Amino acid sequence: MSEPDRVLLAGPHPRFQELGLLLRAGRDFIRGFRTLHFVGPCVTVFGSARFDEQHRYYQMAREVGRALVGLGFTVMTGGGPGVMEAANRGAREAGGRSVGCNIELPFEQAPNAYLDRWVTTRYFWVRKVLLVKYSYAFIVMPGGFGTLDELTEALTLIQTRKILQFPIVLMGRDYWAPFLAMTKIMVDAGTISAADLDLMLTTDSVTDAMAHIELHAVQQFGLKRRNLPRASKMLGETPLTD
Repeated sequence: MSEPDRVLLAGPHPRFQELGLLLRAGRDFIRGFRTLHFVGPCVTVFGSARFDEQHRYYQMAREVGRALVGLGFTVMTGGGPGVMEAANRGAREAGGRSVGCNIELPFEQAPNAYLDRWVTTRYFWVRKVLLVKYSYAFIVMPGGFGTLDELTEALTLIQTRKILQFPIVLMGRDYWAPFLAMTKIMVDAGTISAADLDLMLTTDSVTDAMAHIELHAVQQFGLKRRNLPRASKMLGETPLTD
């Protein structure tokens, strides 16, 4: 984020500055809507940008990307390196659609090389709306603060019924064990209900993850396959439509 952006987010300012913030955010939304409108039903994969291709979670995310294409979904990520690159790479290798919502950062995060389409946003909150808007399920790989933010945002939207009860899959049992322990404390304290977590699966198995999404997204929302030349030629599969 540039210095002017940090200033604008630091509190109330003259009205023309606040209008500038609104216009820049609106431009991000318009670009995102135009870029992603026809990508088809997506599954968004969240996860760390810091894993290289030798890391087991990179390899797991790559397998996840391939498997999601097998279900007929477009794979959406934050468009950057690490887990995001791996999921997009798997989708590309399987002949499916691969899209990303990148973010402008001081260290110039660039879109990864495995994207068919992408949009770069200025604000994280715009990016999060786009990552949720087109998705029927969420797969959450191990990650840091940003991944945790995206996970809890999705859970909050489901809990408050701002979006439907789309399935959430946490990949990496050991990694997510402390988070799940915290949710148990929250349930016991009454700050959330056990039902809020009903559609959240934790697993190390890509096969189990796909079965969960097949049941709670494809079947639940009546998604049907439609023709897409590149995917159908390379996979013998067609992507989904709602």
